[in-house]
Amino acid sequence: MKKKNLFLAICLLLNGSLAFAGAGGHAGHGGGGSGGGASCIKARLATFTPEHLATAAPESEFSFRAFNVQHPNEIEVTIKNEVIPVTYEDKEAFIIVKGKLPEGLKSTTVRINIKVNSKVSKCDAEGGWLVNVSE
Repeated sequence: MKKKNLFLAICLLLNGSLAFAGAGGHAGHGGGGSGGGASCIKARLATFTPEHLATAAPESEFSFRAFNVQHPNEIEVTIKNEVIPVTYEDKEAFIIVKGKLPEGLKSTTVRINIKVNSKVSKCDAEGGWLVNVSE
């Protein structure tokens, strides 16, 4: 019985000290904003069309979904270092981004690069996928 009470007392002490240690923002939960750094949720990019390594006709349309993006103007799309004009459709939970492959791309493989530049640099995100452009 004494061992049980001692074990219970140690557990309560450890639990209290862990809770106190977590109050400073170093418990792996992002700091809660009290440590001077802003917390964020990184953007997630998904549902790439055409699919990765698919073959697409020149000047064909591509699209993807961007989750956890505050403003569409934070999204930049490039192909071969050329900024691609895109349109945005806000669906509340995500943003659908659409664009077209640039003129002059034929018989090549291109990477559609996506950068999400948020106000806090540690929250920036990058992604993309490869598309084979036919003749």
